[in-house]
Amino acid sequence: MNIIQHRLTEVTQRTTPNFDERPDPEDISLLVIHCISLPPGEFENDYIDQLFNNQLKTDTHPYFKDIFQLTVSTHLLIKRNGLCVQYVPFDKRAWHAGKSSHEGRERCNDFSIGIELEGTELLEYTEQQYEQLAKVVSALLKTYPKLSTQRITGHSDIAPGRKTDPGASFDWQRLLERLK
Repeated sequence: MNIIQHRLTEVTQRTTPNFDERPDPEDISLLVIHCISLPPGEFENDYIDQLFNNQLKTDTHPYFKDIFQLTVSTHLLIKRNGLCVQYVPFDKRAWHAGKSSHEGRERCNDFSIGIELEGTELLEYTEQQYEQLAKVVSALLKTYPKLSTQRITGHSDIAPGRKTDPGASFDWQRLLERLK
């Protein structure tokens, strides 16, 4: 897997209007792991894509009435079957972290790459997701010199008290062992 013009090769490319320019496109120095499922606990549908494209319909599921107005995105989504979708080029700012802080730096969206795993905080992630995530992270580490295995964190770590993902079900050691 390679990165050409800040896009991964060998993954599905989709667009989203929910991104903007980074203050410093050279300052890509943090990876943030998230999880998402829409509605919660349900998989293998198009609702995540609809959310990232501001097309979620409130009459589809009661849960959507509370979130349809969100303007959010991620750089990457890794589905349960390992399929990877890129929504935002890495040199652009995806809107994934919200109010956040890492090592005293606010606004993590400015300097981070967001990776969503289709899942929940309580359900084990799939082998296909760990395999794909390791390939993606390896490509990112090779391309962006400010990234390292020590600069991979969870959404819960940069937004404590507000976010809990990727949750206790994410096996950090399992990922790190694949990166050696």
